Amino acid sequence: MPTRNLPNDPHLDHLRKQAKALLKQVRADDPEALALADEFRPVQSLADAQLVIARSYGFPSWPRIVRHLELVDRYSRSPHRQEIGGPLDTPEQRADEFLRLATLHYGQDDPARQRSARQLLDRFPEIALSNIYTKVVAGELDAVREELPLRANEEGGPYRWEPLLYLTYSRLDAPHQVQIASLLLEHGADPNAGYLWQGLPSPFTALTGVFGRGEGDQPPHRERVELARVLLDAGADPNDSQTMYNCGPGAPPPYDDVHLELLLEYGLGRGDGGPWHERMTTAHPTPQQLLEDELVFASSEGLLHRVELVLAQGTDPEGRGTEHPGFGGHRAYELAAVQGHTEIAELLRARGAAPLDEVHEVFAAIMRGETPDISPELAARAVAREPHLPFRAGEIGRTEALEPLKNLGFDLNLMGWSAPIHQAALYGHLDTVKKLIELGADPELRDPSYGGNALGWAEHNHQQEVIAYLKGLQQGTGTR
Repeated sequence: MPTRNLPNDPHLDHLRKQAKALLKQVRADDPEALALADEFRPVQSLADAQLVIARSYGFPSWPRIVRHLELVDRYSRSPHRQEIGGPLDTPEQRADEFLRLATLHYGQDDPARQRSARQLLDRFPEIALSNIYTKVVAGELDAVREELPLRANEEGGPYRWEPLLYLTYSRLDAPHQVQIASLLLEHGADPNAGYLWQGLPSPFTALTGVFGRGEGDQPPHRERVELARVLLDAGADPNDSQTMYNCGPGAPPPYDDVHLELLLEYGLGRGDGGPWHERMTTAHPTPQQLLEDELVFASSEGLLHRVELVLAQGTDPEGRGTEHPGFGGHRAYELAAVQGHTEIAELLRARGAAPLDEVHEVFAAIMRGETPDISPELAARAVAREPHLPFRAGEIGRTEALEPLKNLGFDLNLMGWSAPIHQAALYGHLDTVKKLIELGADPELRDPSYGGNALGWAEHNHQQEVIAYLKGLQQGTGTR
């Protein structure tokens, strides 16, 4: 039985209750509980049940998972829960408000916040010298020097961050950022400083802050390359899982390879994973898994240069990394071939990727715009294995795949967190939207989370051509 992931923001009391429930269920001969015990350890006592729970989450013992949760509690922060717009009556309130406005926290981030930070600083210029955190964000080089070495690693401010984190997550246009980072590091600041966003196991490090992107597609620091080099030269581990996610699957296109080239230069994919991997153990990907995840992602998105960079490190073309659910368990070669990234597919095959099975051959033909002549049984297997293929076709604008998908029995109105027509509208694929509607997709279908129809999804991403077309349909003036 494979191990499972800990829940978000995990707590020891929750695991203790799981262990007590498991013991009770085993004594009641519950089949699932007995199967879990057979997999990891016979359960006769609460200690046995605790060990089973620990092993089911990938930890070798109960004390190890307890230590892990203690570390989660130590490093967990929730900066996105900090409110802005409160009273500004005291210097402390003004300083905290300034820091909240100036920094990314991956909640309700917005460029307007950083503009508000500048306006607040202009209104109350004394904020800049309030404490070590405002000094680094405002670029007060000489004032920062006066605080060192005493406060180089001192946690504080509204987020309980070290000064280096406030600097690397700041998006205020301030001077001396690279010099201040160097000064902090010279006086003992930790280049691997970071925190666990709401207890999640992938650390948001200083490097993560420098590169930005991720949820909401946040901008990188304006001096990202220079700051990243300063951190890496000082010992920041390049196997930064959150940076890899934020600049990959966690962000929309377009993509550049600046972060990847720099991290590879400093050893991404090699070493022991650094202090955060040691702290988080099995909850954190290994260096090899990071490269394999990147290969799967880049192959899926058709990012040839990224694929070449990763393969040049000796990465296994068959590697599945952490098997992120977003890729449906597919191999890099399968994703490249199915989605028509021919050059990448050929490169992966040349490096030893195994050929496609017959179901993936069907997928590849569909995405080329062909309806393969196959048995109903094989067509049913294809639909069962990947019912969301129309969703991907809508997302990438593969209009030619839509008719073959319908011919083989795929549901063009299939609803997950959205529908194929929502994705086509979101990304501005007008021809795909038109073809979906021609084939019977419902433009008024509403997603379960936001209640938006295709027009709403297009409006959310400012896709004017799709908006005009869908409004024309609603008004009876559009052409199908």
